[in-house]
Amino acid sequence: MSCRDLGITVTNDLSPSEHVNNITVMAHQRANAILRCFAYRDNKLLVRAFTTYVRPLLEYNSVVWSPYLKQDIARLENVHRRFTKRLVGLKHVEYAEQLQRLNQHSLELRRLRTDFIWCYKIVFGLVRLNFGDFFKYSPVSTTRGHPCKLYTSHCTSIRSRFFGHRVIKAWSTTVYRSLRTFCH
Repeated sequence: MSCRDLGITVTNDLSPSEHVNNITVMAHQRANAILRCFAYRDNKLLVRAFTTYVRPLLEYNSVVWSPYLKQDIARLENVHRRFTKRLVGLKHVEYAEQLQRLNQHSLELRRLRTDFIWCYKIVFGLVRLNFGDFFKYSPVSTTRGHPCKLYTSHCTSIRSRFFGHRVIKAWSTTVYRSLRTFCH
């Protein structure tokens, strides 16, 4: 059983798989329409159209539904991979090289960036969300690195896959200065 709220499909087991399926179908349709509509095959123009019309669909509210299953991550990335493969001169080029030539990032890296931005905003009080609802500061004060290391208790339930838990490991191992640079 599932329901749709604010554009996100939520199932009774809180798995993002159904939502990923729904948005990838729509994203493939939009990407195909872009490729069919433009007779002039300028890669910059096509990438800009993809960035404007398809990528927001794949990234909308990803902090809430970010996938954790490899098949869901691959399904999302496949939309981007399939689109870039159909651009002029990129058919036989590896995906990582395609992204580099187009000056693009993978969707997985973009979701991580969005998580970091929201974590930063919550930690430094830039949004009206209660810090204590998501995080706790690390009780160990003698750690190296930045002073904003976050702590989470061990969690084996489904909660371990949600924002407050998944972002902490990456946040705490990232150097604070580079995070500030990355998020701006």
